[in-house]
Amino acid sequence: MMKNLNLALILAALPLAAEWGKPTVVTHEEEPVVTYRAQMSGGILLVEVKLVPGWHTFTMDTDKRAAAKLAGKKATAQDRPTSIEAVSGVEITGKWKQSAPKDFSHPELRLYSWGFEKDALFAAPVRSSGAGVVKLKAQACTEKVCKNISVEIEVPKGSGASSPPNLAGLIEVE
Repeated sequence: MMKNLNLALILAALPLAAEWGKPTVVTHEEEPVVTYRAQMSGGILLVEVKLVPGWHTFTMDTDKRAAAKLAGKKATAQDRPTSIEAVSGVEITGKWKQSAPKDFSHPELRLYSWGFEKDALFAAPVRSSGAGVVKLKAQACTEKVCKNISVEIEVPKGSGASSPPNLAGLIEVE
């Protein structure tokens, strides 16, 4: 509940002039799973994630977090972390931040994983030459099935806001 409140406060604090790009909807068996959209504001690229109930996705650093917990032992399974790369029009110039994740781990099975249900936000400082495109790779899962995701997301030209959006509540990616 608190994580959703933090995300709502972050999204509410974004400058009104900032414009979200066209939503990119990912489906599984013709049913929506997750929607992504992006915007640039005050030199910050924001990528929003909205999941359909019953689905979850993973942090950008779930693999690093898992390796630390496993301490050299072999995992029984590995969830695919989210990655976001600039394709055109933007250059990522600093470290990513992400919403605070939920721990999905099952230590008794040597399965360590962190991610998001409902929604999440990723943010990174960027240099921009106007509108752009980013490529997102991720995995979304239910209790029974996982879907690998590889999509390109439109990033509209930044709002021109001189100050960056309020990113309170986001944590630095490990």
